[in-house]
Amino acid sequence: MDLFEIIGWLWTNGLVIPTTNFLVLLSAVFFGNFGLAIIVFTLITRGVTWPLTRSQLKATRSMQAVQPRIQEIQKKYSDPKRRSEETMKLYRESGVNPLGCIWPMLVQFPIWIALFQSIRFTLGFTPENLLDLSQRLYPWSFLRTSVPLDNQFLGLELGANSPIFMAFLVGATMWLQQRMMMPTNRPTDPQQQQMNSMMLWMMPLMFAFFTLQFPGGLALYWVATSVVSIILQYFYIGPKQVSWRRIFSFSPASAPAPGVKEAQPAGNPSEESSETEDEEQEAESPSDARRRRRRRRRGRRRRH
Repeated sequence: MDLFEIIGWLWTNGLVIPTTNFLVLLSAVFFGNFGLAIIVFTLITRGVTWPLTRSQLKATRSMQAVQPRIQEIQKKYSDPKRRSEETMKLYRESGVNPLGCIWPMLVQFPIWIALFQSIRFTLGFTPENLLDLSQRLYPWSFLRTSVPLDNQFLGLELGANSPIFMAFLVGATMWLQQRMMMPTNRPTDPQQQQMNSMMLWMMPLMFAFFTLQFPGGLALYWVATSVVSIILQYFYIGPKQVSWRRIFSFSPASAPAPGVKEAQPAGNPSEESSETEDEEQEAESPSDARRRRRRRRRGRRRRH
C-alpha cells in the first residue's frame, strides 16, 4: 500500500464515513428531516471549532490594532528586508500571529469536502447509490432502517444543484460575516484597502458561484455556518460595539488625516500676547531682558 492509498483510506474511514453515519443518525433523531440534521451538524461543528474561531477573531482585532504602527514602518523604511524585519519584530512585541486569521478557514475545508461526499452518498435514490450507502453505514439497526432519507427541506432539494436564491443567501451571509470583521476606520495604505476589498467582495462572490455547482445541502450548511458565525461575532465583539449603520453603509469611516490637529479654543488676546512676550523673554539674553524690563517700568511711570 503506497502513501496515496494510505491517505485515501484515512480520509474515507476517518472523516467521510463517520460524517455520513453521524448525518444519518441526526436525521433519524430529528424526525427524518435531513435539513434539520445539516443545521444541527453545523451547530455542533461550530461549537467544536469555537476556540479556533475565537482565536481568529482575536487575531483579526489585534491585526487591526497594529495597522497604524505597520504603516509607520512602511513609511520609515524603504528597504523591503528591513521593513519585513521591523514588521515581524512588531508582531512579536505585540503578540500578534498573522496566520491566526486563516486557521479556522483551513480547518473547515476538509469538513466541507467530507460533507459534500456524505450528501452524495446519503441522498442518492438509485439502487446503486443505496447499495453504496449501505456499505458505508455502521452495522447498527437504527441507522440502516433510517434510509432512504428525505431530500426536501422547505422546498429545497438537498441532493440537487442549488438554486439561485441559495447562491444569493450564501453570498449575502458571507458578505455580512466578512463586513463585521472589517476595521472601523479605512486604512491609509492602498494595499491594505485593496486586500480588505478583495476579502469583502471576492470570497462571497466566489462561494455564491460555487453554490450553483454543488448540492443544496452543502449550500444550506454554508448559510447556517455564516449565520452562526455572525451571531458568535456579534456577542464576542459586544452588542454596543456593533454599528449596523456602518456595516450596511458599504464604506467604512475614513481615518483622520495624519498630522492634522484639532483646533484649540480661542483664548484671551491679552493672555496670548503676554504668553508670547514671556516666550520671547526666555529666548533673550539676560542683559536684553533687563533693558526690556527698565523700558516697561519707565512706560508705566509716564502713564501714571
